[in-house]
Amino acid sequence: MFNSLSDRLESAFKTLKGESRLTEINIAQSIKEIRRALVDADVNYKIAKEFTDKVKDKAMGKENVLKSVKPGDLMVKIVMDELVELMGGEAATLNLNGKPTVVLVAGLQGSGKTTFSGKLALFLKSKRSKSPLLVACDVYRPAAIDQLTVLAGQVGAGIYKEPESKNPVQIALNAIQYAKSHSFDTVIVDTAGRLAVDEEMMNEIAAIRLAIQPNETLFVVDSMTGQDAVNTAKAFNDVIDYDGVVLTKLDGDTRGGAALSVKYTVGKPIKFVSTGEKMDTLDLFFPDRMAQRILGMGDIVSLVERAQDQFDEAEAKRLETKIKKNKFDFNDFQSQINQIRKMGDLKSLMGMIPGMGKMMRDIDIDNNAFNKIEAIILSMTPQERANPELLNISRKKRIAGGCGKTLDEIQAFLKQFEQMRKMMHQMTKAPGFGSGNPMAGSTPGFRGVRPKR
Repeated sequence: MFNSLSDRLESAFKTLKGESRLTEINIAQSIKEIRRALVDADVNYKIAKEFTDKVKDKAMGKENVLKSVKPGDLMVKIVMDELVELMGGEAATLNLNGKPTVVLVAGLQGSGKTTFSGKLALFLKSKRSKSPLLVACDVYRPAAIDQLTVLAGQVGAGIYKEPESKNPVQIALNAIQYAKSHSFDTVIVDTAGRLAVDEEMMNEIAAIRLAIQPNETLFVVDSMTGQDAVNTAKAFNDVIDYDGVVLTKLDGDTRGGAALSVKYTVGKPIKFVSTGEKMDTLDLFFPDRMAQRILGMGDIVSLVERAQDQFDEAEAKRLETKIKKNKFDFNDFQSQINQIRKMGDLKSLMGMIPGMGKMMRDIDIDNNAFNKIEAIILSMTPQERANPELLNISRKKRIAGGCGKTLDEIQAFLKQFEQMRKMMHQMTKAPGFGSGNPMAGSTPGFRGVRPKR
C-alpha cells in the first residue's frame, strides 16, 4: 500500500540526516522532495503545494528546537500531522438512525460497488448487530443480480430482487417496504455503475436518491485510479451530494492520490477502505492510522482490533490452563491457525507491524503457508493429536506417508512444536501472564515466507 510514496517520503526525510537542527536551507530541500513525492503519487499539484507550504511554515517555526530532537524525526512528525489533517482529521461515523436505515451505494463501473455492498452487510451484521437487506438495483450489468445474491448468501444477509423489472427507482422503494415488513433494520441499495458524463444514468441515480431519501449515500472509488478517481468523485458529488467515500482495492498498486486528495477536493470524508477480496476485509477509515502506514510506521492498532475480532475469552482461558500444565496439543495448535487465518491476508497483517511494511515488499508470504502444517496434523490419529508424546518412530513414518512429507520434515516440525510448547510453558511463570491470546505471534514450522525471485 502506497509503497512508492512511502519510499519517496523516506528519501525526503533522509536529506536531513546528519543535520543538527532544522534550517531554512535543509527545510527547503526536504520540502522540495516531499512535493515531488506527492505529485508523483498522483496528488494534484495545487494540493501538494498547499500541503508542503503548511509543512514548511510549521518546520520554520521549529528552527530553534532542542538538539536532542533529530531534524528528520521532527519533520516526520510535522508531515504526519498534516497528512492526518489532509485526509479528514478524524474518523467519520455512519448514520444508522433510520427505521430502517437506508444506504445508497453509487460509483463508476468496475469500482467494486457490489462487492463493497456485500462487505458492508457483513460489517454491519457482525460489528453493529444489524439485520441487513441487500437490494439489487443494477438492472443493466449481466449477472449483477446473481452476484449480489451469492454475496448475500456468503455474509448471511437478506436479498431483495426483481429480475424482470428494469425500474431501479421502484425496486428500491419496494425493497424498503419489504424490509419494514420482514424485520430488516438496514437496507443497502446496490446500483449500476455509471459514467459521470452519461447524463441519463446520472439522472437515474439522482432519481433513486430523491425517491428513497437514504440516511447514507456512499460513493465507491477504485483507489488505483488516483487523481482521476478524485475528479469523478467531484462530478458525482455535484449530482447526488453523497455523505462519504469508500476506497476499494487499497491492497493493489495504489499511488495514493485518491486517499490524499478526495477530502480536500470534494469536502466529503472517506468512511471505509477495502483491502482484499474476502468479505471481511472492510475497515473504517482512520486518517491517523493511514498516515502512519504511509510513513512506514505500520498500523498496530488495526492489527490488534482484527485479533480481538477473533478473540474468544473462554477459549483463551482454556488454552492458558493447558499451557500452564504443559498440555498444549496439536488440536489447540490447529485451532490457533484457524484464528490467524480469519484475521485476513497474511502479507497485509505483516504490513501492519511497525517496521515490517518495507521488508514485506521483497518477500512472498503464501496465504496457504499453514497448509503443510495442517496436512501433518490431519495425518495423525485423534489420540496422537491430543497426546504428542505418543509419536514414536513408527507413528512418525506413518504420518509422513499420510501427508506426503519426508521423515526428516516430520521430525523438524515436531522439534519446533516441542520447542514452542516449552517456551509457552516457561512464559506462564513470568509476571503478568494471561489476559490475552497465549498463541499471539507464535507460528512454529512456518514455511510460507520466501524471498522473491
